[in-house]
Amino acid sequence: MHDLELLRPAVLACVALVAGTVDAIGGGGGLLTLPALLWAGLPPHLALGTNKGQSVFGSGAALVRYLRAGLVDPAQARVTFPLGFAGSLAGAALVLCISPERLRPLVLALLAGAAVFVALRRAAPQAGTRREGRTRLVLAGSTALVIGGYDGFFGPGTGTFLIVAFVALLGDGLARASAEAKVVNFASNLAALVLFSTRGVVVWRVALPMTAGQLAGGWLGAHLAVRRGDGLVRGVVVVIALALAAWQALQL
Repeated sequence: MHDLELLRPAVLACVALVAGTVDAIGGGGGLLTLPALLWAGLPPHLALGTNKGQSVFGSGAALVRYLRAGLVDPAQARVTFPLGFAGSLAGAALVLCISPERLRPLVLALLAGAAVFVALRRAAPQAGTRREGRTRLVLAGSTALVIGGYDGFFGPGTGTFLIVAFVALLGDGLARASAEAKVVNFASNLAALVLFSTRGVVVWRVALPMTAGQLAGGWLGAHLAVRRGDGLVRGVVVVIALALAAWQALQL
């Protein structure tokens, strides 16, 4: 038992490394980290809070890498970041009034649809299909507010839904959509972390060993997405969407 206690931080850090890499490309890192935190002995409410405590580092590292690659529009980020943050806070407050379990059938259907949409998507957007100007900012801001609210309220598939929304509504390629999604995802994670921290449900002695893995994984995943482009992002998003759909089906 003593040996297991010594190994647990290392195991959690390794899980965080893989989860951060996957999440930076196509979302869905929580599929790995939440079960790992439950395995570590945390009750569900502490596992959820602690998961935000470590995942925010992965999304932050990925965002920095995407910014350095020039895949994030600063003007759009100035709109989507605060709206994603506000949406997440509102969603977290709403969860006190409505059971998130009612969302499971809808989320299951949306994830299956997302997998099909991305699988059939062209390798690159057609010329002239990318939204620009005020229309782009309005659509991006609305997406950030709604999906940020979903992240605060329920959460599974947030990164995947953001990527699909930016591709479908804004006409972005998958790699750019993944980069723009990280702006919102970082904001919603940060908002949830602030809320969970004030309620004392983030176990930092468990979260902190995972942050190194998340930082490295977030950077690595974003780097791979930048280098490999839409093909890699497509494959990861389809696999993650189907895995999340299967997970949601098991919860019903």
